Amino acid sequence: MKLTYCISEDEMNYLLGIDIGTSGAKTVLLDTDKGRIAASSVREYPLDTPRPLWAQQEPEDWWQAAAAGIGDVLSRTGADPSDIKAVGLTGQMHSSVFLDEHDGSIRPAILWCDQRTGDECGEINDMIGSGRIVDITCNPMLTGFTLPKLIWLRNREPENYARIRKVLLPKDYIRLRLTGEYATDVSDASGMGVFDVKRRCWSDEIIEGCGLKKEWFGRVYESPEISGRVSREAALLTGLPEGIPVAAGAGDNAASAIGNGIVEPGMVFNSLGTSGVVFAYADTPAMDSSLRVHTFCHAVPGKWHVMGVMLSAGGSLRWYRDTFCQEEKRLAEETGKDAYDLISAQAAAVPPGSEGLLFLPYLSGERCPWPDPNARGAFVGATLSHTRAHFARSVFEGISCGLNDSFEILREMNVPISTVIATGGGARSPFFRQVLADVTGYDHCTLVNDEGPGYGAAILAGAAAGIYGDVQEASKANAVIDKRTPA
Repeated sequence: MKLTYCISEDEMNYLLGIDIGTSGAKTVLLDTDKGRIAASSVREYPLDTPRPLWAQQEPEDWWQAAAAGIGDVLSRTGADPSDIKAVGLTGQMHSSVFLDEHDGSIRPAILWCDQRTGDECGEINDMIGSGRIVDITCNPMLTGFTLPKLIWLRNREPENYARIRKVLLPKDYIRLRLTGEYATDVSDASGMGVFDVKRRCWSDEIIEGCGLKKEWFGRVYESPEISGRVSREAALLTGLPEGIPVAAGAGDNAASAIGNGIVEPGMVFNSLGTSGVVFAYADTPAMDSSLRVHTFCHAVPGKWHVMGVMLSAGGSLRWYRDTFCQEEKRLAEETGKDAYDLISAQAAAVPPGSEGLLFLPYLSGERCPWPDPNARGAFVGATLSHTRAHFARSVFEGISCGLNDSFEILREMNVPISTVIATGGGARSPFFRQVLADVTGYDHCTLVNDEGPGYGAAILAGAAAGIYGDVQEASKANAVIDKRTPA
């Protein structure tokens, strides 16, 4: 049953969104009365890469960062915690938290970008049948998904596998610490490899066929449903009011879609974070016949989305900055400018096409449209006439062409594209937006509020608490276009 609050006219109304990202936890405090972000906070944590193509993090680091972020937004605004009406959660998808009988983390969480499970994907296909996996999950089995990580643990760390009592996703670990509940939502569950995407429930066939236990996986909710309430212990640790509802929330991309107004046909977002994502709304579980893009449940109840994922979008640009642009970084520190702006200015001085220099942005393998953990990046076509500015522009263009692969597939699928919202850190660059618009052929719009998945999580919290009528209403009310970059 949906809970609706009676809010007095003189009472402040805040919603809290928490996003467990790859580089840090972002906390967003949304003032619903003014329709704006009252405050946000980012608390970073380390990423461990003990071997090539491995990626791990400690779940405790997520919790400490989230708790600190809550304190940050409360102190920066002076908001009365009792005015926070609900909490919404989001975070990196696929990453796997393995818990023992005491809810302790058995080992570091294996992340979405970790590529160690190629053999296990083949093993799962042999156990269930690759065609049957697609029938159930609407996706092929990929190295980034959660299920191959479980099988890897069984094969390579059997002593840790034997201790498993629960398997959670990053945002759901924060839910556990806030509420004591084991739960997830349909959008995040869609990327685990054990979820029936069409029926929006766990797949007994896959779970049993792989020799797993259904009780390891929490209860599944639609994204705007209430999944639990802040416990007394969590209230003491975070300053949140005891008993306020915690919405089921969504995976990072579905939450971003809510924040970006992607709640009806024709709406698409192009996200430029560490990874790149092209995300389109779908009324039905539409699938690409060649399985080059994902089909997952949307955070809008009863709806789906089609999504292309590029593993190294902003990650490629960051790699270029950190590897080749020490002078720009030094100058940025001295002048207070952003190193990315300096790199963009260099790139803008070079003609489109970088005079034949190409960049292949496969620094972490690739997912869409070619799921290949062994794909590698490269600069191709370099000559004596090319300067560092050419290399910079080729990186922007290579990323944009990689994202355009997903747009091409959407067109082949006859997915309507009427409005494209550019989001994520890279979308703040007018130069980057222009390259994207030129390569894809679509205008790219930015929004007044672009706080990423945490913003969408806060909106979902408002829908759960009854502050908004439904998810679509909440999303449209908060997604206001600011700038348009023409193709």
